[in-house]
Amino acid sequence: MTEIIEAIKRSAIRIREAIEFDDTGYSEDHNATGDTQLKLDIKSDIIIEEEFRKVNTIKEIVSEEKDDKTPLHNTGRYLIGYDPLDGSSLIDVNLSVGSIFGIYEGGYAGKNLIASVYVVYGPRVELVIATDKVRMYRLNKQNKFVFLKDIVLNEKGKLNAPGSTQMCWAPKHKKMIDDIFADGYRLRYSGGMVPDLHQILLKGGGLFSYPSTSDVPKGKLRLIFEVFPFAFVFEKAGGASVDGTKRILDLTPAHPHDTSPCFFGSNAEIKRVIECNK
Repeated sequence: MTEIIEAIKRSAIRIREAIEFDDTGYSEDHNATGDTQLKLDIKSDIIIEEEFRKVNTIKEIVSEEKDDKTPLHNTGRYLIGYDPLDGSSLIDVNLSVGSIFGIYEGGYAGKNLIASVYVVYGPRVELVIATDKVRMYRLNKQNKFVFLKDIVLNEKGKLNAPGSTQMCWAPKHKKMIDDIFADGYRLRYSGGMVPDLHQILLKGGGLFSYPSTSDVPKGKLRLIFEVFPFAFVFEKAGGASVDGTKRILDLTPAHPHDTSPCFFGSNAEIKRVIECNK
C-alpha cells in the first residue's frame, strides 16, 4: 500500500505542474461517457498510469477517461479506480479541482474498497488518505507531503452543497433542500466534487447531494471513480453516505462507468436524506 500512496504523491506533483503551466483547452477526444476531454484530462490520466505501472502490487486500473480496465501486473493484488482530474472544466476560471482514487482488493464493489485517496489542487495542494481513519497532508516547498491533521466530522454540520440541475429535482428533494437552508445552513457549491466535499470535511460537516433527477435518474457521478472513494472517506471520518435510502458501500456496479445518486455528510444530514426518501 505504501508504494501506491507514493505513486499517487508523485502523480499529484506532476499534475499540479501541468495545471499551472500546460494548455487548458479542449481536445478533440471524448471519454467513455461522451464528455469532451480537456488536454489536461488526458495528460493527467497518462501521468497516473505511468506512475502506477512502476508499482508491482497493482493488478489493474480503470480510469474515468478510458472505456475499460487496463491490466498492469499479473502478480498484483490491488485494483485502482480513479478520476485523474475531477472538475477539470473549472480550470479555465481558476477554481480548485482534484484527483480521486479508490483502492480495491477482490473486485470493484463498495465492500472491496480498502483505502481511498484524493488530492485537491487549489491555492495549496492537499492530499487526504482514508484507511482506518482520515489523514490530511499538505505539499511543502520541498515537494514533500507533510502531515497536518486527522479529519473527523461533527454529528451535525452547517454547509449545504446541492448538486445537479435544480429544474429537474423531484419535489421531495427540493423541499428537503429548502428546509435545510431554512434551518440556517450556508450554501457552498463550486461544481467541483473534490473541493466541495473537502470543504464539508474540513468545516466539520454538512451535506453534499447529487440526487436522482428527471434528466439523469441514475445520477451523474460514477461509483468506482468518485462515489465509492468519497463514501469510504466520509464513513472513516465519522459521517455517512447513501444513494437516498441505501448505504453507498453496499452497492455493486455492473459496469466500470455505472453511476448512482449520492449523498455525503455528517450523520444528522444523512438521516434527513433517508427520511426524505422513505
